[in-house]
Amino acid sequence: MRKHSSTVVGLATAMAVLAAACAAPPAAAPQAPAQPAQPAATEAPAPAPVPAASPKGGLRKSNSDYKGTLNLWVLGYTPGNQFANPFDLAIAQFEADNPDINVEITGYPPNDEGFTKLTTALQSGQGIDLLRLPSDRLPAFVKDDLIAPIDDYLTDADKADILPNTLDAVRLKDGKAYAWPLWVVPMGIYLNLDVFQEAGVELPSKDWTWEEFVETAKKLTFQRANGEQVYGFSGFIDPGVINTWGLWMNEDPSIRPIVDGKFGFDNEKAAAGLKRFAELALVHKVTPPDFGSQKDADVKGGFKNKQYAMIVDATGFSPQLKADKINFAIYPLPSQNGNRLTVGAIGLIAVAATNDKAKERAAMDLARYLTSAEVQEDVPPSETAATGFYLAPAARRSVKVAPPLDQFVPMLDYMWITPLTPAWPKLTRLFHPEYQNIIFGKADPAEAMAKIAPEANALIAGQ
Repeated sequence: MRKHSSTVVGLATAMAVLAAACAAPPAAAPQAPAQPAQPAATEAPAPAPVPAASPKGGLRKSNSDYKGTLNLWVLGYTPGNQFANPFDLAIAQFEADNPDINVEITGYPPNDEGFTKLTTALQSGQGIDLLRLPSDRLPAFVKDDLIAPIDDYLTDADKADILPNTLDAVRLKDGKAYAWPLWVVPMGIYLNLDVFQEAGVELPSKDWTWEEFVETAKKLTFQRANGEQVYGFSGFIDPGVINTWGLWMNEDPSIRPIVDGKFGFDNEKAAAGLKRFAELALVHKVTPPDFGSQKDADVKGGFKNKQYAMIVDATGFSPQLKADKINFAIYPLPSQNGNRLTVGAIGLIAVAATNDKAKERAAMDLARYLTSAEVQEDVPPSETAATGFYLAPAARRSVKVAPPLDQFVPMLDYMWITPLTPAWPKLTRLFHPEYQNIIFGKADPAEAMAKIAPEANALIAGQ
């Protein structure tokens, strides 16, 4: 088996989804679309040893007859982190089944620098064959003909296994699908059970309403005997990050950022939801003073350190908490007016467009394997990969969801997925400063949305 080599483009920082999309996985997502994030670091940790693998056959074996190197770019990958180790193990198995193929991984961070390097690599047509990316980046790449459609490589088994709504989501041009759905990334409410116990607060029902959520947050906002202040709730708010949106978009089912080709937040129902959400800070005082401008690492760190009793975040945070032995639970977002909603995105693996059809088929075979139940079987939970290969909740019916990620599965039925449109990144950045001003009490929600509506409509019309 050829030696697997890895390079890193920067260090992972706070995710935007959902990531893409983000955000995602323990290392990067979501959240913008919701993709999860790795804590910042000054040095890359030492990679865990990758044991030798033996051929197993199945989807692991490529039918391409390709011999050479495949360059795989992975969002949030840093050698040694909990997101990288599962990829290393999966690639080792793929290489064992395909001894003539060497896979080199390049990690890139979920920030503008990382995405610029990714785009440059795609445009150059060199050094990248397939990529793990947030969904909001896909439309622009497809528009520029940088991504190969997957339709010709979808088997009948693939079509029966992959959730239809996730496959439909990546049909962007001429009705063709342009990426392999990897996972879906819904947002949930994380509860620090130690703080609940400390404050003597009983766990609410998972069918909780907004009013019950607010009352719970109030009870969990208190000062410890040593003077340390504990807050009932916090969440990460940043350009492109949708973590908190479900907490006010649930005001009414009609509230969506784009409705019938127009900006959808310029109405009184959206304004009511935004006002209600901002009252967590302005009226109920259950959030930290810097709520709305906190860094992702501060929100997550505050939850781990028992400064925040509840936060809203994507799936990728749960493996970190499990590895750190934090006592936590994951709840659905509370309902409002009877409306239950969570927001999220889909994680994707796409194949770069190329004239080398043998290489393209090999890349498609690797992408299929990395989204399958077989990779989950090959990389089970371990000390270096708390949840095994990250496929949860998965885009395939055949993938089993292990704890704690299984707590997100009931949310999938009412998850709203961020739109795959070229206008999305600019639209979220237009929205963000007004969103912050609403939370800070510096802007009226209705006036703020009316203010940006003309530019938002121009962005949507011009996509």
